[in-house]
Amino acid sequence: MKGLLIKDLRLMKNMGNSLALILLMAVGMSFYIKDISFIVVYMAIIGTTLTSSTISYDEFDNGNAFLFSLPVSRKDYVLEKYLFSLLMCGVGWLLGSIIAIVAGAARHALVPAEGLMTAVALLPVAIGLNVVLIPLRLKFEAEKSRIAQIMVMGGFFLVCVLGAKLAERLGIDLNALGERMPAMSEGAGIAAVLAVSVVLLFISCHISIRIMERKEF
Repeated sequence: MKGLLIKDLRLMKNMGNSLALILLMAVGMSFYIKDISFIVVYMAIIGTTLTSSTISYDEFDNGNAFLFSLPVSRKDYVLEKYLFSLLMCGVGWLLGSIIAIVAGAARHALVPAEGLMTAVALLPVAIGLNVVLIPLRLKFEAEKSRIAQIMVMGGFFLVCVLGAKLAERLGIDLNALGERMPAMSEGAGIAAVLAVSVVLLFISCHISIRIMERKEF
């Protein structure tokens, strides 16, 4: 697994110019976008999509057939992809949080403590991206996986919208409900969501291992 991780990290090193450009774009956007959550999620998504690029690189020119002729098991391959994705996603989340908090404080539009709490609240989202995207990428080819990812994201957005509409029809004020919650429950809620994200990540990893074990190269 260590060799696979080194391989992917060296691949990222070769993409240094593209990654630097993405970082500059995030810095530029942070001075115009008021909602810091966008910067944090944007950088986390970039970190996650980097894993898809390494999978495409492995598949290029029937590379997987050669890769698995080496002392590398399919389970190790999947575990490395999750580890690498969490690493890249975590780095993206951290950089996005720093950029957003510093830019917000510089514009006097954001209290650093509030920005930090928002960034921590978005950490489960960063982890949750891997739950869906990695199995889809391993299951389908590059083009099909993009379509599947768009459908999943669209479905998630639709569920959120329909849920909000349903709450409105039932006379449930979600904003007022959140304001009534005790202040101390905010941290507990984030911890609970984070724990659920980790559990879903383990389930997703198990599914991905099953997918890889059934694939033929």
